[in-house]
Amino acid sequence: MAQGLIEVERKFVPGPGTEERLQELGGTLEHRVTFRDSYYDTPELSLMRADYWLRQREGSGWELKCPGAASVSGPHTEYTELTAEPSIVVQLCEVLGAVVPGAGGVAAVLGPLGLQLVASFVTKRSAWKLVLSGADGEERLLRVDLDTADFGYAVGEVEALVDKEAEVPAALEKIHHLSSLLGVLAQEKAPAKLIVYLQRFRPQDYQRLLEVYGSKEQP
Repeated sequence: MAQGLIEVERKFVPGPGTEERLQELGGTLEHRVTFRDSYYDTPELSLMRADYWLRQREGSGWELKCPGAASVSGPHTEYTELTAEPSIVVQLCEVLGAVVPGAGGVAAVLGPLGLQLVASFVTKRSAWKLVLSGADGEERLLRVDLDTADFGYAVGEVEALVDKEAEVPAALEKIHHLSSLLGVLAQEKAPAKLIVYLQRFRPQDYQRLLEVYGSKEQP
């Protein structure tokens, strides 16, 4: 698979005082932004059921989240992010067992690969960043996104990006430490916006994923 950054993240339910707490911890508000995410898959959800998540974000382009090594258990997820369209096309064809077509971006292969729009919704986000020092003195940049979707669901996410698998445990330690400082319970899990969207508006698709993942966290 083409190389991409490894995204280690943990979702939580934000409270009314979450932004104030981030400020107290030295966090910086980077921006507030509104955007639309559109997710694509086959009618059978072949990608999502294999833990691949294809998204087009308004103003940002395409992204494919690919499953990480999942070497550490707990209330977090680990994915490799692909954003270069040629790499996304190659990976999609591999997952779906299709021949890689000639030149063309992701939009050009949606039809040939049988991919269709599965979900689309607007999110209001406040994006924060802060540097957290670990017990070893090493500092790591963490990002915290506080999202509210247009269908009324709010979720927070603590995220670190690393270059290689060996850096994941240290990133996880910082994520869990910051989560505890924000008052998140140790084993608290909050479903992703997409999962809640499917549960509310496409219950048959939601059941398809539930058969594969059970209560396991998805992005």
